[in-house]
Amino acid sequence: MRIRFLIIFLALLATISVAQDSSDKKASDQATARSREAEESSSHDTRIDISPPRDDAKNHPGSKAAIEDLDVQENIDASGVQEFHPWNPMKALKNIEVGDFYFKRKNYKAAIERYKEALYYKDNDATASFRLAVCEEKLGDKSEAKKYYEQYLKILPLGPFAKEAQGSLERLNARK
Repeated sequence: MRIRFLIIFLALLATISVAQDSSDKKASDQATARSREAEESSSHDTRIDISPPRDDAKNHPGSKAAIEDLDVQENIDASGVQEFHPWNPMKALKNIEVGDFYFKRKNYKAAIERYKEALYYKDNDATASFRLAVCEEKLGDKSEAKKYYEQYLKILPLGPFAKEAQGSLERLNARK
């Protein structure tokens, strides 16, 4: 009786072991197939039609002239694609923060680069414009300082630095 029980028990263990090995092999095969699919790009199979709609010229008669008026060297690269600046206010804020760090240590050139980078990621940022103007003035570039003070006042005419910007503009204009 014990021998029968032992034989049945061993057969049961062998069956479970074989079943487990086959399920592990299936899972491994599925993982390999998913890995291969992930490596292959589906974009090669998909072509997106970027041509204008059939009636586009009729519906928008001035669009061709407007595109031709663009400054080819600045706004359109060799392939005819317009360049867009990335809009990322978080990167702009981080660049202002780093610019402030340099400004406090009187490294105005480094601060200018960071403030300009902030304006790259977020056009017309009032804080970056004002602080850039201050740095330019400290380095003696009065025309750039005026430009950025005016930009600040255009963005926030009643902003927190408006009086200081207006006073700086008057001072810079008086020095001519």
